[in-house]
Amino acid sequence: MLPLAHPTRHPHHRPASRAPPPGRPPALARARPRLPHRSSHALTLIRAQPPSAEQGGNTETTSAPASSSVLSFLCPLLKFFGGGDPSQERNDIVEVATSSLSSLARLPWGSSVAASSTENITAPTNALTLQLYEFEACPFCRRVREAMTELDLSAEVYPCPKGSLRHRDVVRKIGGKEQFPLLIDASTGVMMYESGDIVKYLFRQYGQGKSPSFGLLESTIFTGWVPTLLRAGRGMTMWSKAGAVPAEKLELFSIENNTYARIVREALCELELPYVLQNVGEGSSKMSSLLSIAGSKQVPYLMDPNTGFRSGDHKTILSYLFQQYSVVG
Repeated sequence: MLPLAHPTRHPHHRPASRAPPPGRPPALARARPRLPHRSSHALTLIRAQPPSAEQGGNTETTSAPASSSVLSFLCPLLKFFGGGDPSQERNDIVEVATSSLSSLARLPWGSSVAASSTENITAPTNALTLQLYEFEACPFCRRVREAMTELDLSAEVYPCPKGSLRHRDVVRKIGGKEQFPLLIDASTGVMMYESGDIVKYLFRQYGQGKSPSFGLLESTIFTGWVPTLLRAGRGMTMWSKAGAVPAEKLELFSIENNTYARIVREALCELELPYVLQNVGEGSSKMSSLLSIAGSKQVPYLMDPNTGFRSGDHKTILSYLFQQYSVVG
């Protein structure tokens, strides 16, 4: 994991920080166990073996090169039609409409916790041992996040947009290639590429062998691209003025297939901001924590321990992120 430097401060680009309201409980990040910091050279990880033919092959293993080629072709095209500078004021009607259609395309995946998942998930997941290197617009990264929602898992997310200054280099050093998603499970020493293998591993390890929900793996090939296309590549390319690095990770309460949470995750990716992803799909065991912190169960809800900023409004969050974490020059 790449050590995080203190954020660059630019008074002309920083709005007044909002302190937490009096009497409000502290963020979850204060109470949860933290992973020890490791350099990318100090990691001792085991590459998990892909499932055998009897378990069902992973279609992405053979299609990954083709998928990469498609993304390479789509990146400049989607960027051209993507509305330009993501920090500028947006047409909220269009934003919400395209994100809502994206959610419809991926229903029912990434919306709720699987039945009895709180009984199936083993205790070590509460210590945030999962680290996910990904980028929001990638259909195969979306597949993994949907599985994490279904299993009620939280993770440290390290966005790796095109043009990444930090996290893609980490992936190359620890994994040997620039491919996404990449999962690291610090509790087992496992490092994995290939989204299909990652999903099956998560269910074996944290779902007591339960199979992924019907269609979760197969549907990605058919509708996994819809959010990428409808959102015109948002969450794919690093913003030209990004580069400020927070001293502590931000924390986001999110539901993978939520219209407004998607818009915030896209911005976090375009700014390459690492964050703790608290998945709170319907039926999540963490919903009570969100309620006590935010006063409601609505997502997204973002907390920045570096400034004390907290908000559950996606437009307020976007404005804050692009002003607070921009660099001049």
